Amino acid sequence: MAKPTNSDIENIWQQALSETIFPAGRTANEFGVVAAGGKLTPRWVLNAYAHGIFPWPLDLGEGTEEKALGWFCPNPRTVLIPADLHIPRRLKRKMRSGRFRVTSDQSFAEVISECSGPRVIEGELETGTWITDEMKSVYAKLHEKGIAHSIEVWQEDVLVGGLYGIAVGSIFCGESMFHHVSDASRVALCVLVQHLELWGFAMLDVQQATPHCSVLGATDIPRATYLELLETGMEVPAVFGVVSGLDGDL
Repeated sequence: MAKPTNSDIENIWQQALSETIFPAGRTANEFGVVAAGGKLTPRWVLNAYAHGIFPWPLDLGEGTEEKALGWFCPNPRTVLIPADLHIPRRLKRKMRSGRFRVTSDQSFAEVISECSGPRVIEGELETGTWITDEMKSVYAKLHEKGIAHSIEVWQEDVLVGGLYGIAVGSIFCGESMFHHVSDASRVALCVLVQHLELWGFAMLDVQQATPHCSVLGATDIPRATYLELLETGMEVPAVFGVVSGLDGDL
């Protein structure tokens, strides 16, 4: 399969912007919900991201494995501006040690599978997941289109951490991460942010605040500000490029 060109990717986003599928993100309720139901397809997902919205399947409660499809645009929105990245001294030492090798788009399917759990999040083992098989299939198709990307962290050729997300204009929307070795997911996140700055991305959208991201410099901005930045970012899209090693000055 031929690798998508930058022109191909721009055309995909222009098509997404030209359609109106969802209510405006600013109409979300107090929980950030814009809509519920609909279709989990590449077309719908692309349209959502182009307008500041993301899908998130929700549990319907105990006794059922069925999930309701929600579409979210939270207020505030948590983002990490590349220039605000703060790498703790201990993590810097680990990144400089040569213990990890970092790549991009080498094992997308494996990364999203690992993110679907079981995995440790904020020190707690999580066995449930919102990353359904249907979600995996849609994001795999977006990866083939050059829209979804993964960051892989390797230790002795074993995948020990990583993350995936969507490059939307000049904003990268992080979706999920995992680690099997201490700090591997934080290494993935730090390398991604350094890479985004190198390739001209305005920010990393982490959607909602977590201690994990806040320590590294993530902050909340009003939803209206996020939507304005997204609109500008769609006009001047950035190229994701290729991660090789540990980018930037540590």
